[in-house]
Amino acid sequence: MLARVLSCAVVGLEGELVQVEIDITRAQLPAVTVVGLPDTAVQESRERVRAAIRNSGLAWPANNRVTVNLAPADLRKEGPAYDLPIAIGILVASGQVEASIADAVFIGELALTGDVRPVRGVLPMAMTAAAHGVRRAFVPAANAAEAALVDDLTVYPVESLASVVAHLNGASRLAACTAPPPGGGHDPAWVATDFADIVGQEHVKRALEVAAAGGHNVVMKGPPGSGKTLLARAVPGILPPLTTSEAMEVTRIYSVAGLLSPGTGLVTARPFRAPHHTISNAGLIGGGSVPRPGEITLAHRGVLFLDELLEFDPHVLEMLRQPLEDKMVTISRAKQAVTFPASFMLCAALNPCPCGYLGDPERACTCPPTVVGRYQRRLSGPLMDRIDLFVDVPRVPFDRLSSAMRGEPSAAVRERVTAAREIQARRFAGTRTSTNGEMTPAQVRDFAQLQMEPAAAELVKRAVERLNLSARAFHRVLKVARTIADLAGSPTIAAAHMAESIQYRARLD
Repeated sequence: MLARVLSCAVVGLEGELVQVEIDITRAQLPAVTVVGLPDTAVQESRERVRAAIRNSGLAWPANNRVTVNLAPADLRKEGPAYDLPIAIGILVASGQVEASIADAVFIGELALTGDVRPVRGVLPMAMTAAAHGVRRAFVPAANAAEAALVDDLTVYPVESLASVVAHLNGASRLAACTAPPPGGGHDPAWVATDFADIVGQEHVKRALEVAAAGGHNVVMKGPPGSGKTLLARAVPGILPPLTTSEAMEVTRIYSVAGLLSPGTGLVTARPFRAPHHTISNAGLIGGGSVPRPGEITLAHRGVLFLDELLEFDPHVLEMLRQPLEDKMVTISRAKQAVTFPASFMLCAALNPCPCGYLGDPERACTCPPTVVGRYQRRLSGPLMDRIDLFVDVPRVPFDRLSSAMRGEPSAAVRERVTAAREIQARRFAGTRTSTNGEMTPAQVRDFAQLQMEPAAAELVKRAVERLNLSARAFHRVLKVARTIADLAGSPTIAAAHMAESIQYRARLD
């Protein structure tokens, strides 16, 4: 008695088809053996599957030896997603299910009662199954909406093992799931602040608008309580909606991370991640014995906000160097290497010194110069070179703070940002670049250097000489100037655009 059932594994952000083979033979010593590099969760499926089959009113093959092979045998299998395919395979091998399942994939964890529980990574699994010609997918009901996003795949939401068996045997039919309307999926508990509710700081709002329009990295420096965190949390409100391809990328990441809300499909809200400064290397970059996406990947196509930047472990911050340049991170282990996307907008806030009041006209700094220097050196030169905009956030005067006048709303800023992004989408059509902040050196030459007016070229030449800018910093000045010109609707970079870009290169001291 032999049966084969299709299931899926997740490696990084990609799915890989797994064939679950079940062999049942007569034996004086009944046993269940699982082979094929299973982890502890897969090994424990023996007990979950046995109890689920019995408690679903079905017969467990007593007085038999059951061998479960998960192929390919050299791929590490982890997690409880193999419970349902193992149970279906045993029922097929024992003759309790006679329907053809060659074109179906089964995914799900089983409770002891036979109920089917949700698992992580259903979207990349469904995409892989469809790519291999599979036409039906039986997945947990809570994961059905994300699986239904895949074209050419009929998705059946499963509540219990008994309902799957009844469907396969023709006793009753499961209703196929249709893709729900796009939703937030992972909406955070907080609501983005509106720019209109932030008093003053107009120059900072302008800098954030430029950063959002071009996908640039920005650092805000100022004393405690000046509004840095409030401004950063307003950034998602001025970003344009995700495109369809970007939304699928983000949804797949959140599916693998297990952060999709049950019953939700396509994610349309841009991610906003704000990890605490005590985060570890693996938490920020990703990692683990089985590599998992970190905060920089969870912020893909969105914003990564690092509050109190200089309180982060310097070794953790230094690990941002390569992802900020390459927009991806590769995590290598002895048995595998996984690449995660990491195209995010870095938004950071910091105090100028440990007490926070260096340069504040209202309150004196109590930090010795040596302490201030050591504190600011926690952010290295190479990492600072990868920042596009440095902005001072001074204390807001009381007369402005007490004013009831509202500023420009985020919706108006978002319209300008969206228009600039549309210009960039047309400019980079057919390439892997989506924003000015991602431009390659060749693109910087074609779309910035060759499109500068003579006055702008002379201005940036003097800036490079006087500020002693590196080649990377020079390119970042050009990228920001290109974005400022796009916001103004200008095909060329004028001197005014270049001057504004250069002023954002001010350092921390």
